[in-house]
Order: sequence, then structure tokens, then C-alpha cells
Amino acid sequence: MHDSLLQEMLNWSEDCPPTEEGWVFANPVSDRPYYPSEIEKRYIKPMGIKIGVATMGWHTFRHTYRSWLDETGALMKLQQELMRHASIGTTINVYGQAMSSSKREANGKVVEMVLKPLKASA
Repeated sequence: MHDSLLQEMLNWSEDCPPTEEGWVFANPVSDRPYYPSEIEKRYIKPMGIKIGVATMGWHTFRHTYRSWLDETGALMKLQQELMRHASIGTTINVYGQAMSSSKREANGKVVEMVLKPLKASA
């Protein structure tokens, strides 16, 4: 775990309501962890609708994480392992969507490669 995230978790654990079993993100009503499906239904999907992403859910975060990993220049094998995919094909084919800025940058480089010879001969 990254040091910054660890520190945030330690800070939260000091402030979170105590539970008999020591859950960090417990539902205050049941003292048990929230069900992921309930978090998605009550918080993630409504926020997605509010910001104009009607299909937002848990996998939206996985797709975003994969795109951000790609932006860091992380090798594909490393991305596969961080995402815990058994097959690198899943990482590439299911979660492989480049960010718009990367697409523009790559396209710009190709345009420059094509136009550079024209500028040199002019």
C-alpha cells in the first residue's frame, strides 16, 4: 500500500466508529461492512447520473485505473498484475481504452512525421 494511502487509512481508523470486530468501514446500523452492491446502488450510480455518467459502477473505477496506469507508462504485464487479471488479453481487450490526451498526442506525432518531410522540401 502506498504510504500516502496508508496514512489516510490510519487517520480514518482513528476517527471511525468502533465495532466489535474492528471493521474500518462499518455500517453504523449493523456494525458490519457495507455490501458493495448497496454502495453502488445508493451512492455510485446516483452520483454517476448527477455528473452525466449514467452507467457508472464499480467497473468504471477499474477502467479508470487501467487508463491511469497506461498514462504512467507502466508496462502491460505490470498493469495485468496490478489489476489481478489471469490473462493479459483481459487487460488489453476489456480494459484497454486510451485517454483522449494520449490519443491526440500520438496522432500529433504521426502527423508531424508525415508533414516533416514536406516542410523540409519547401
